[in-house]
Amino acid sequence: MTQLKSEVSDDVDLPPLLPLARRAFKHPLLMHFNRLAAGVVVVNLAVLIMAVPDGVTAEFASRAALCNFALAVLIRRQRLINLLFKMATAAPVTWPLRVRWTLAKVYHFGGLHVGGALAGSTWFAAFVVLATVERAPADVLMLAYALVGIFGAMLWTTIPKLRAKHHDRFELTHRFGGWLSLVLLWWMTMLQIGHSGEPVLAVLEFWVLVVLTIAIVAPWTRLRRVPVDVKRPSSHVAIARFTHGRKPFAGSSTAISRSPLREWHSFANIPSPDEHGFRLTISRAGDWTGRFIDDMPGHVWVKGITVAGVANIEVLFRKVVYVATGSGIGPCLPHLLAQEVPALLVWSTRSPRDTFGDELVDEILAVQPDARIWDTAQRGKPDMVGLAVAAYRDFGAEAVICISNKKLTWQVVHGLERRGIPAYGAIWDS
Repeated sequence: MTQLKSEVSDDVDLPPLLPLARRAFKHPLLMHFNRLAAGVVVVNLAVLIMAVPDGVTAEFASRAALCNFALAVLIRRQRLINLLFKMATAAPVTWPLRVRWTLAKVYHFGGLHVGGALAGSTWFAAFVVLATVERAPADVLMLAYALVGIFGAMLWTTIPKLRAKHHDRFELTHRFGGWLSLVLLWWMTMLQIGHSGEPVLAVLEFWVLVVLTIAIVAPWTRLRRVPVDVKRPSSHVAIARFTHGRKPFAGSSTAISRSPLREWHSFANIPSPDEHGFRLTISRAGDWTGRFIDDMPGHVWVKGITVAGVANIEVLFRKVVYVATGSGIGPCLPHLLAQEVPALLVWSTRSPRDTFGDELVDEILAVQPDARIWDTAQRGKPDMVGLAVAAYRDFGAEAVICISNKKLTWQVVHGLERRGIPAYGAIWDS
């Protein structure tokens, strides 16, 4: 059994802050996610300004709304997400670091979803007002007002504080509200086509709705109940092993559920190079994960395909440092096992062997013998920014990837980026 090293220190002199002009763009409020969302809104404002001289009609507003909704839906499709990652990470490491630094922000694509949803809802509200003024048929208006109510409810649940406090309500509202709105959009569109007398196949809205319907339904055609073997090394963690289907690629994630119409939770896949199947590490972080650990299931539901995660951007750099806390080791481990990019692990966790088991810890140390592991049970909580900077300097890395809880992830990412160190971490936008 490999012994853990304990000479790690977090007493580090941090690099100086960037000049204010550059540092301002590293603030979380100006992260690429928000820039993309704002960019979509700006494009829509430009379209509105260009359309004003000729007059904005109900038909124009309706089509603008549908185009934005299409962006919001399609950008969340699993195959498109994987394609975006593939394109962004195709850049060679010989490209300037500043370019690769930006390309690695590809996982902020969710900003396009938010921008499309906000702009689409605004355009649809404008459509309802204009359709009312233009005295559209009563049956069309009835459906339009119903859709405004649904979109309003969906947007209300996305308010950060409400979403954090009532995440299950947010998820259910988006799932069932989204399905209902698709049905009503089909109904309203067919009524509009009927009133206009145009051939169905010649109407743009018809084909956009066909594409959206296929995109929404496709993942559910792969819904299946699969066996799972769950081990519980401690009351805090469960390790779920799957052997169904193809082995997922390193750095991808799988969504699982015990009630497919209610809750879905995504976890990083851990494929072992020499074994069939893959594992998920599930730590106690709420009611659902707590029930999973206490009442280990024999089967769970899966759907769709595996999706690339944030750490896939590692290939854009010559060397990377992985910073993880607790079960954040899960998303890091497949990359460490694959050894595609030279990496150094910094892991802060409580009693690693007692919590995660000797087998998993020995597997980590086999590929990361120089891993810097901080046992919080013995040493308390460390300065994670200090640990990250020390590892970054000593290893000669080009980037840091942090997998932790939301607060600490942003503490590390923001703390490093405002000092000129490329840093990446989940943004909890799903």
